[in-house]
Amino acid sequence: MESALYVVATPIGNLADISSRALEVLSGVSLIAAEDTRHTAQLLAHHNIRQPLQAYHDHSGPGAQRRLLDCLADGGSVALVSDAGTPLVADPGYRLVRAAQEAGHRVLAVPGPSAMLAALSVSGLPSDRFAFEGFLPARDEARRRRIAELARSPYTVILFEAPHRVLQTLEDLVAILGAGREAALARELTKRFETVRRGTLGELRAWVAADPNQQRGELVLLIGRAPDAAQALDPSLETLLHAMAEHMPPRRAAALLADYTGLRRNQLYACLVGRDPR
Repeated sequence: MESALYVVATPIGNLADISSRALEVLSGVSLIAAEDTRHTAQLLAHHNIRQPLQAYHDHSGPGAQRRLLDCLADGGSVALVSDAGTPLVADPGYRLVRAAQEAGHRVLAVPGPSAMLAALSVSGLPSDRFAFEGFLPARDEARRRRIAELARSPYTVILFEAPHRVLQTLEDLVAILGAGREAALARELTKRFETVRRGTLGELRAWVAADPNQQRGELVLLIGRAPDAAQALDPSLETLLHAMAEHMPPRRAAALLADYTGLRRNQLYACLVGRDPR
């Protein structure tokens, strides 16, 4: 196998959700760097893979990274995996990727499952533009401050949340964003007890409070964009839009900028003529 650092996506639940290329890479590399070696060992055993494992996580010291880079320097190959899904999404793998690149080693993606994208795909929320926020702060004050900063987001916001904290987070979201804000909760994706529900934040809070089972397992929380987000436009884009409109009809300017940015034509046209885009 070519000497390189392979960033390998692994199943988020269903063990069948792994590509043939991922299995080929995991079977052929010199070393597998895993967030939790015990967890990854179960996946490898399921597929009868016996390559050596090394722990690589948030608390790994510089020696762990050095051993992986030494393997690459000696002409070996390394696969980087997380506990589930695509590495570097809410995990520290980027440090190893950067170090490998700086040392002149190839870094290759072996794409596959992602809890973030899987949740977005089945949420029923707008998916044309979204922002991934990872985990909100654990401390109450910091969490509420961050939610307030996200209140006017023009994008669908995707969060990971711990089971023991999801109800408190929903209560904070209702208090700050309002009970009527559209949202979705995806739990245990691809697993036996998978559930996906879309509704208002108030409805989701009541549902989770009434059913303790919804406070278990792996959770992805998605928050719809602010109701008035369509009226907000980045100042630089607004300046460009008005400059374009000086040389062409407003509808034409709006259409061209919409094609370039992905924003709605109606939103851009409304900005030009001062009309409510809704």
